Amino acid sequence: MRSSSASSPCRIEWRASRQQAAALAVLALLAPFALIASSLPRGLAWPCAALVMGWGAWAAWREVHRTVRVLEVDGAGARLDGQPLAWLAVQWRGPLAALRWQHPDGPRGQGVLWPDTLPPAARRELRLAIGPSGRTVGGRGVAP
Repeated sequence: MRSSSASSPCRIEWRASRQQAAALAVLALLAPFALIASSLPRGLAWPCAALVMGWGAWAAWREVHRTVRVLEVDGAGARLDGQPLAWLAVQWRGPLAALRWQHPDGPRGQGVLWPDTLPPAARRELRLAIGPSGRTVGGRGVAP
C-alpha cells in the first residue's frame, strides 16, 4: 500500500469580519472616555479623543467594506488572490489565525482570519494544508 504525504488543496474565501468590525467600533466609542479620564491636560485630551474616535470609526468602516480575498494553499505553495507567495506563515491564537506572507517581488502582508470568517471545517483544512510547522514555502523541493 502506498501513502502520499501531499495534502489536498485548501481554498479559503477571506471575507470581512463582522466580529472585528464590532470590536473596532466598541473601541472607537470607549477610547475617548479613557483619554478624557487619563491625566492628560484637558486641552490635549479632547482633541486626541476626537482623533481616536474618528480613527476607530474609519477602521471599523474599512473592515466592513473590505473586498473578498482568496487564499489557496496546496503542495506547490500558496497563492493570495491568484498571485503566488514566496512564503506564508500561520500562527494560531485559539480560534484566530494570524497570517503573514511575502510576495516573490518583495512586498509583505499580514492579516487575521476571525472565527466568523473561518468556520471549523475551513480551519481544519488550513491546518492540514499548512502542516505542523505553520509555514509553507512556494515550490517545495523534494530530496533525491
